[in-house]
Amino acid sequence: MSFDLTQFLQTFYEESFEGLDAMESALLNLDVGDTDSETINTIFRAAHSIKGGSATFGLGQVGEFTHGLETLLDQMRDGRRSVDQQAVDLLLRSVDCLREILTALKDSKDFDAERVAEVGKKIEAALGVEDTATPVPPNDVAATEGAASIIAAKGWEISFRPHVHLFRTGNDPVRMFRELESMGALSVVVDTAALPPFANLDPEESYLAWGLTLEGDITKTQVEEVFEWVEGDCDLTIEPMAVDETVELEAAPGVETQAVQEKASTPTAEAENGGLPGSAETVSEQTVVETKHSSPALTSVAHPVDERQEQRRGDDDRRQSTKSADSGSIRVGITKVDALINMVGELVITQSMLNQLGEDFDMSRLAKLQEGLTQLERNTRELQESVMQIRMLPISFAFNRFPRMVHDLSQKFGKKVELRLSGEQTELDKTVMEKIGDPLVHLVRNSLDHGLETPEARRELGKPETGLLHLNAYHQGGNIVIEISDDGAGLNKERILAKAIERGLVSEDENLSDERIYELIFQAGFSTAEAVSDISGRGVGMDVVRRNIKDLGGTIDVTSLDGRGTTFTIRLPLTLAILDGQLVRIGEETYIIPLVSIVESLQIRSENVNIITGKSEVYQLRDNYLPIVRLYALFDQVPDNTVLENGLLVVVEGEGQRVGLFVDDLLGQQQVVIKSLETNYQRVEGVSGATILGDGTVALILDIGGLITCSRRHYGNLENTKWASAKRTAAA
Repeated sequence: MSFDLTQFLQTFYEESFEGLDAMESALLNLDVGDTDSETINTIFRAAHSIKGGSATFGLGQVGEFTHGLETLLDQMRDGRRSVDQQAVDLLLRSVDCLREILTALKDSKDFDAERVAEVGKKIEAALGVEDTATPVPPNDVAATEGAASIIAAKGWEISFRPHVHLFRTGNDPVRMFRELESMGALSVVVDTAALPPFANLDPEESYLAWGLTLEGDITKTQVEEVFEWVEGDCDLTIEPMAVDETVELEAAPGVETQAVQEKASTPTAEAENGGLPGSAETVSEQTVVETKHSSPALTSVAHPVDERQEQRRGDDDRRQSTKSADSGSIRVGITKVDALINMVGELVITQSMLNQLGEDFDMSRLAKLQEGLTQLERNTRELQESVMQIRMLPISFAFNRFPRMVHDLSQKFGKKVELRLSGEQTELDKTVMEKIGDPLVHLVRNSLDHGLETPEARRELGKPETGLLHLNAYHQGGNIVIEISDDGAGLNKERILAKAIERGLVSEDENLSDERIYELIFQAGFSTAEAVSDISGRGVGMDVVRRNIKDLGGTIDVTSLDGRGTTFTIRLPLTLAILDGQLVRIGEETYIIPLVSIVESLQIRSENVNIITGKSEVYQLRDNYLPIVRLYALFDQVPDNTVLENGLLVVVEGEGQRVGLFVDDLLGQQQVVIKSLETNYQRVEGVSGATILGDGTVALILDIGGLITCSRRHYGNLENTKWASAKRTAAA
């Protein structure tokens, strides 16, 4: 029976992307000039795991690219190469290439081979350049001779005898042999002396042993790392091959280690072998044993090396024509799964109790039935919460992209920026997480480009040269709040207002508040940038931000202080599947207003109602005047009454302003399951979705931003700032 490894490909891809994220994060935290061995080891281990996994699944492109990257990191952690900014930038570009290759393979698409080859050549060039970070002391003859002996070794003789239980640990010798083969010329001889008769063979036990010869310029540490996963589960010896005396004599006078290594290497043979280490001519003369994983027991098959290369090319062609596995997956903590299982158990117990009550029910058992129904309601609610928790992820998944972005853009803009992240463990729904990414990217780029000043400008203003960009997330009520703040120049109100007047968005005689001026930056096509660049200036960012956040049922506000910075505040629901809403009635119809949009509800007093320009009604609420929106008129419904004093006013906020919704009655608050109206019917302005109530009727969920936009056309201009002068008009 064959063993299909492709079923584990999706897990490999997920773990590889996590490893790349860890590499990127560690590289960004690596202090240039200070070799932090633990950080470099973290980066090396991630690259090593990706390389090993790619060998298991036959992903040759990944393994070949990662080999040079791994060698570069190995030199850094051994102290043979200094950690400078150029090396860090090259490693970051390598991470980008690996991510691109893996994404393309996962989706069965092509990647930018030229870009990958360019970065690969830069890695090869870096490896070929003499690095004098730790030169061999010229007066220390013993150290010189020892280093020369190791470097001048032709390769390694390896004896590998797994213990019988090796397969039960999940390890596979084939994977290790493939990784060794990527380092140099490998020949394998199998020892079948311990193989029992077929009748006594246990397919879950290991009986074979191998003798391996690995030729090439390879350190013992590199070989040991291949077998580090089976340490304690095998008998292993690694001995150097015979030393080339000519090379050793050349190294003796005190030549630096890297120079000797360059003389001992054979790049010509590697190039002739299609980029694979070792000489193709040498390896092809040998008989190499390749193990195929057809069952837990290993079968030995001899192959010439050219046939193996043809097999790799065939595998690459098949991968291009194979659809990748579904990427829509999520990792769930065991505690959340346990909670879900416990709640299902409670629900089963309650259901069993209700079944017993129903078998022989009479009115004397009514109280018991009511108690059971109450328990069922509680269990159902807790089960719903447990299920929703499974979809909840820490917002660090969205925040993790920004250290790299800030690193790259700050260099591009010539700015010094400290990125501070807070509340990374704040959780929100996976769907919200995926859709909030782009708005956050726009806001961060906006702060880096427009908000934070250059080091020179900050010095002149008496500020520290390094600007602060702070991303903060926290829960507030039933919502998540995300703040993007900087200590830069702040928004230029005069410039924004002048640009808005120039574009005809506002008139010159309008008296706009600071908040309303800041809202203008979210208009489509609005930009105050003097020049268009590849980062900003086209005015296609901030309007997209607000639209995407609005689609998520959230809001965005902006506050700014001249010379002290700007803060964007995003409020989002924790999930898109369930909504906390206020039920309101208009005639015989029921509507739902999201609680996040409600400021307050009140009984209307006639003395506080005023009429502007003959048709627009406003309500004086303390020191502000709010436009009154008669929902029955917008939705063409028949209300209980049209007299304002006989109804209620629900004050809501959206699109940066507040309005009062006139309704007949408030029915209560409850959580509702959101159903897409656009998917099941069509898009309706002012309505974000629908839900089914307990009595089976359908209720529409109101979109406050859309309602305000719709009201502007129905009633005319409803800008809050218009009502600033209403008080004087009403008094007159």
